[in-house]
Amino acid sequence: MPDMTLTRTRLLAGQWEAVLSAPDGARPEIAVTHLGRALAGVEVTQTEEAGQWLLRVPVPLEAIADGVQTFVITDAATGAQLDSFTIIAGEALAEDLRAEIDLLRAELDMLKRAFRRHCVETAV
Repeated sequence: MPDMTLTRTRLLAGQWEAVLSAPDGARPEIAVTHLGRALAGVEVTQTEEAGQWLLRVPVPLEAIADGVQTFVITDAATGAQLDSFTIIAGEALAEDLRAEIDLLRAELDMLKRAFRRHCVETAV
């Protein structure tokens, strides 16, 4: 299916949702995999807008575990990857780059305060 676009909307109550735009209007066939296995219960339902489809992916309980869990969304007809989403939990999160960036920001804020205090104290 040409020119399909997937727009993420939310992850809520164990369901990942997105809006799929398919210009030719045909119902898209979508496959979602986790660790190379296809997920059951993936829903593609038409919205009120022509060419727009709501994609719902139930996150299985067994996929919620420590570490990084990646779900790959593909066009079942062509095998083309449309998108993916990741759930990070447990110890892997402590090692995550985003956690490191937050720590660096906190340290930078501390250094800025110390530098400003030093400038005020040493001003002539």
